[in-house]
Amino acid sequence: MIFASARLAFADIFSAPFRGALWKALGLTAVVLVALWFGIAAIAEWFAVPFLSNLFPDVPAWVDQAGTLAGWAAGFALAILLAFLIGPISAVIASLFLDDVAEVVEANTYPEVSAGTAMPFVPGLILSVKFFGVVILGNLLALILLLVPGINIAAFFVVNGYLLGREYFEFAAMRYRTEAEAKALRGRYGTTVFLAGLLIAGFLAVPLLNIFTPLFAAALMVHLHQRVSRKEGGLIPGEATSAARMVRG
Repeated sequence: MIFASARLAFADIFSAPFRGALWKALGLTAVVLVALWFGIAAIAEWFAVPFLSNLFPDVPAWVDQAGTLAGWAAGFALAILLAFLIGPISAVIASLFLDDVAEVVEANTYPEVSAGTAMPFVPGLILSVKFFGVVILGNLLALILLLVPGINIAAFFVVNGYLLGREYFEFAAMRYRTEAEAKALRGRYGTTVFLAGLLIAGFLAVPLLNIFTPLFAAALMVHLHQRVSRKEGGLIPGEATSAARMVRG
């Protein structure tokens, strides 16, 4: 069930129907990263010049050059941190398009079931912030645990596997269920969701490929939720969607 869902999700993210969400997410991520690069470089240069001017008032030309170097050094430091930043930034941006991803998966692979209900703007924005917080927290915890001998890399996968699996599965489930129902379903299939989360963590650990993590995770969990729902007796077309819509108002 898990590997079949992962295989379908990996094929999904590079398929033609996904390209709209994919390019929007990648484009916005690139814009944010470039803006961070130049913004931090400019701020570093802006602070460095007055500071160095006070220390070396007789060499203004050297101070200007040093300020420029400080700006570029800050940009270089940011480049080193991209491996850490690209995951959270792409997560919060791509989360704005997760419902688009879910709709494509549901329509193309599960046409016999009515499409789920997208979240309204405000709850969707809250979910985006939540995804950002989860990825940041997971990576910070994993970074701290990297210093503990014997568990380091395993900690990264366990922490991210649990957090990412939980959040993305509940996202997929809440397109058809209330939040309480989604959490209860995840509880009944906790091991399955965690193992699927480990696959997402593995995706996140691969440089460059990790920018696709939110789209892969959303597609994976939509597939998994649909398959789990079949084991639960199936989603009745229209009824679950209507119930979710009534709860969300």
